[in-house]
Amino acid sequence: MEKVELERVASQVRRDIVRMVAGVNSGHPGGSLGCADFLTFLYFDVMKHNPKNFTMDGIGEDLFFLSNGHISPVWYSVLARSGYFPVADLGTFRKLSSKLQGHPSTDKKLPGIRMASGSLGQGLSVAIGAAQVKKMNKDASFVYCLHGDGELQEGQIWEAAMYAAANNVDNVIATIDYNGRQIDGDVEDVLSLGNLHDKWQAFGWSVLEMDGHNFNDMNNVMQKAQSLCGNGRPVVIIMKTEMGQGVDFMVGSHKWHGVAPNPEQLANALSQLEETLGDY
Repeated sequence: MEKVELERVASQVRRDIVRMVAGVNSGHPGGSLGCADFLTFLYFDVMKHNPKNFTMDGIGEDLFFLSNGHISPVWYSVLARSGYFPVADLGTFRKLSSKLQGHPSTDKKLPGIRMASGSLGQGLSVAIGAAQVKKMNKDASFVYCLHGDGELQEGQIWEAAMYAAANNVDNVIATIDYNGRQIDGDVEDVLSLGNLHDKWQAFGWSVLEMDGHNFNDMNNVMQKAQSLCGNGRPVVIIMKTEMGQGVDFMVGSHKWHGVAPNPEQLANALSQLEETLGDY
């Protein structure tokens, strides 16, 4: 998909995000807005997947696992806009009996969701397991996963990182949303992650960095990541983003990690985001 089209989709995704969380006065807009460009790029330009014929095993398809499940609004929007389920279903976000729960779940059998997430730190382990199954089945598809930078404070992440490198799981591409913010403030102040590039490299991973708001850079780096797969080492991309990207009063602040905009704030946010595909 051309850059201009990706930008149009991402703008609509951001409108979906703020409307969804405002509609129930609950949810996580900050990180969702920050990852709107990346997930749009992944689902509309990178992954080989079949929205119209979703299967849990995903044989012959690229797989994606969202580890930081609290940013479900952006994932639900991208799934709906790419055809996994009706766009109108976005209006049921976080409502009783909805398939679109606050954190993704599998019990509701929402197309596109292959693991329940929200308990941070678990997604990398699941992605590595899925990647190993693909290697065993000689399935050449990729496995992608996304993590928050604050999530890297979870020990299971580093256990999984060691395991993947030790077992040459070289068909997984992990991406870190490195916005420097988490629920309680700046990541550096809560628990510093140190030099992430050197740390992942020391754990045996091939490490790349990219701008999560630049589609050209994302394209170049993702092609490089794919080319590194199959060489015996897992791949991680450290992606620089801004929490709240696209809405001026939310951008760069941890205060919008898990707070919904009120009606006046919603109107302000929507005035900054072009409606390109039609609101649900």
